[in-house]
Amino acid sequence: MKKTLILLVSALLSISLLAQEAEEPSNILLLGQEMPDFTITTMDGKAFSSDNLSGKTVLINFFATWCGPCLRELPFVQKEIWNKYKDNEDFLLLIISREEKPEKVNPFVKEKQYIMPFYSDIDRSCYSQFAEKYIPRNYLFDKSGKLIYQSKGFKADEFKLLLTNLAEQLN
Repeated sequence: MKKTLILLVSALLSISLLAQEAEEPSNILLLGQEMPDFTITTMDGKAFSSDNLSGKTVLINFFATWCGPCLRELPFVQKEIWNKYKDNEDFLLLIISREEKPEKVNPFVKEKQYIMPFYSDIDRSCYSQFAEKYIPRNYLFDKSGKLIYQSKGFKADEFKLLLTNLAEQLN
């Protein structure tokens, strides 16, 4: 009886969370849509425009240095994505810090010994074209600039789907 009650409560909570997500969708950019135009800041303070991304398979990862799930995900991004595809001329990775200046992100990158390309979206102007809330988020665009995969949060199964979609684009 107790197990049945726990399962019922879990199911109701899951349904409630799904209903809330349907009522308050956090995605702005939807599958099949074109990559929006944006400008972000490199870690040395220069402007970087999405105009530089055409003709490439592009993975955009939004994170923050204080975000627990982001901190769990980034080592996998480096090991399973960056290390594998960094030399592929058809691939670009943008790891974009939401609402954090390079002065905050640079020490984080150095401390964690990341070698991936990090960028800063200080005023959320880039992020706000993709989503309303929640990080980490991943957006994978094909060479024509269309969104072919997106995820939020960090779950191992979801990350495997990202890897599969990325491999399909680059192999």
